[in-house]
Amino acid sequence: MSNFSLPQDLLSNPSTSSHGDGHHSHVPHIVAPMADVPSGDHRSTGYTRVDQYDDISTDLMGRSVKRILETIGEDADREGLQKTPERVAKAYQFLTQGYNQDPRAILTKALFKEDYNEMIVVKDIDVFSLCEHHMLPFFGKAHVAYIPDGQIVGLSKIPRIVDVFSRRLQVQERLTLQIKDAIQEVLQPKGVAVVIEANHMCMVMRGVQKQGAMTSTSSMSGAFMDNPSTRKEFMRMIR
Repeated sequence: MSNFSLPQDLLSNPSTSSHGDGHHSHVPHIVAPMADVPSGDHRSTGYTRVDQYDDISTDLMGRSVKRILETIGEDADREGLQKTPERVAKAYQFLTQGYNQDPRAILTKALFKEDYNEMIVVKDIDVFSLCEHHMLPFFGKAHVAYIPDGQIVGLSKIPRIVDVFSRRLQVQERLTLQIKDAIQEVLQPKGVAVVIEANHMCMVMRGVQKQGAMTSTSSMSGAFMDNPSTRKEFMRMIR
């Protein structure tokens, strides 16, 4: 049995790696290399997740994090903090990976002609984002619906679109609009509805410190905007 190493063609330049669905990023993605198997045996043992980060970004952000630690009075060289700048730099690359992804390309890759013309709802989609004002997390649930007009999109692409826009510095209001607008633009459906409910750490752990406050936003188009009964049906389905 020989020691396993990843093939070079799997270790592509992080800044140009492509996932084949409109996702171009230098942050974590999944590859499926061959495992350590006997010669002549080409069976795979499964997949391995490889986290790839941009070295220049990691270095630049890491230096800044170290300065922050020193400015607040910490010893950045003590054992518990020695690798903190690198960890934070990599965490922010992951949390902001949406800047390197094209939501419209993701949707376009999974469009299918279909005569179905009733409401499609994907609800309780986890949302994790960073408030652009304090760079503190806000998190909650997104509920997305659309009424097709000749074509549908693969169901998994709806949560993917939510992730693409939420993995950026955001305000909840803009996040809600961006999800709705992307779906409306690519699918051209009879209507789109998006509701997001979230808790904001900038209101919980600082400032007014209101732990029970929940923020709800909505954005609608087409039939959801024009027809009260359609809007009412959507709101009933997500409760």
